[in-house]
Amino acid sequence: MSPGEHAAHAALAGRRAWLVGGVLRDRALGMQTADVDVAVDGDPAEAARAVARAARGASCFLLSEEFEAWRVAARDSSWQVDVQPLRGGSVEADLALRDFTVNAIAQPIDGGALIDPLGGLADLAARRLRMTSATAFREDSLRVLRLSRVASELGLDPEPETLRAARAHAGALRSCPGERVFMELRRIVSASQVRRGLELLERSGATGIVLPELEGLRGVEQSRFHHLDVYEHTLEVLERAIALAAACSGDAPDPGGLLGEHRAQVAALLAEPLADGLTRADALRWGALLHDAAKPLTREVQPDGRVTFIGHDSRGAELARGVLARLRASERLSAHVAALVRHHLRLGFLVHETQPLSRRTVYGYLRACSPVEVDVTLLSVADRQATRGERAQQSIDLHMRVARGLLADALSWRAAGPPSPLVRGDELAAALGIRPGPRLGDLLEELSEAHYAGEIATREQALDYARGRAPGGSGKESQ
Repeated sequence: MSPGEHAAHAALAGRRAWLVGGVLRDRALGMQTADVDVAVDGDPAEAARAVARAARGASCFLLSEEFEAWRVAARDSSWQVDVQPLRGGSVEADLALRDFTVNAIAQPIDGGALIDPLGGLADLAARRLRMTSATAFREDSLRVLRLSRVASELGLDPEPETLRAARAHAGALRSCPGERVFMELRRIVSASQVRRGLELLERSGATGIVLPELEGLRGVEQSRFHHLDVYEHTLEVLERAIALAAACSGDAPDPGGLLGEHRAQVAALLAEPLADGLTRADALRWGALLHDAAKPLTREVQPDGRVTFIGHDSRGAELARGVLARLRASERLSAHVAALVRHHLRLGFLVHETQPLSRRTVYGYLRACSPVEVDVTLLSVADRQATRGERAQQSIDLHMRVARGLLADALSWRAAGPPSPLVRGDELAAALGIRPGPRLGDLLEELSEAHYAGEIATREQALDYARGRAPGGSGKESQ
């Protein structure tokens, strides 16, 4: 029993209140959850405040004015209790208004037999996802997305009639607020069975409405170096990115020895919270999902028959920002995913450089990709491994060789940052007699690059280097 459930029991004992939905469903599946839903026959605000007092220090706030829902949450976000008023006058009537039968199970807050008027426990035993009534999707179109989310998170199969009803009401998602849509999509993309969740989005008719950019990838043929169309390639890149994250924890093989002794460092990075309740590993999935989203916009067939997608990285970054803006995602998540998309080709270009890469070339890669230098290196590997057309294995081997070195450099860069300046901008301007401006900025960047490459190491060396690079090199102020 989670601390939140303990607090709910302590605060609401003796009242007409019930545990409902997910906590009982998950318990029946042998799972544990820290999220608790409670229905009260009375004032939900007063009940929520009582739970917060019992939890000692938890926050309490109005979650939805429309539904009179309140949330009590731990300060460290480790658990939450959502409190809603009982609807329909009885617990049975309240359960009938819920989305799926597996979520329409209740238990008195003081304990006792489960209340299961719609057969949710039998559906759980049969791994079946079934709507509570024929009007379930009409009452809330977001339930079309929730079907994919619950199925992908719990491994349930929607019954045919429920899937048909979802498809019939998918069009109503157009009027659903972006933040509500994103609330479901982010859980689908983070689910253990994400590919199945995305397939159910398509079968329910929702993909073209909530993620038309993904739907638009179907049937877009690629060059001879690819073995799949853009849509199927995207799903494989997503799966490869997930496998990379699993390899960090030892749950999957280390592809091509990429991680090696850096496994723990990469695992820690991917586990970092990023934004919108997502980790960097979750954001990597979004990068994989959107990395080629601009290919339909940039596809051209050259006179010699070659298929190209020139500029799909830069246009894709803009498109990714547009998608996440529409979904009301945070600026931090939007910028992170856009950077992944913008730079996902960069490592592949370096395969054709003289090996091993010069330190200046490594610096250019890290400088351009920061702050996603590690994440985008992983994405590039997933992308390369999912591209198995002509000369695939040779290309994969070359890519992995470069990626192993860059991953180590990227982790060091992330830990230590770029080299500390050997000379300040004002000092450099005074020494060279130049005014602040773009040229001064360029010189400072050149010094940083030379420092990273090991060509200079002291202030005096930096000044000598800059004098040799500055126009005239006289030390007199440029006019």
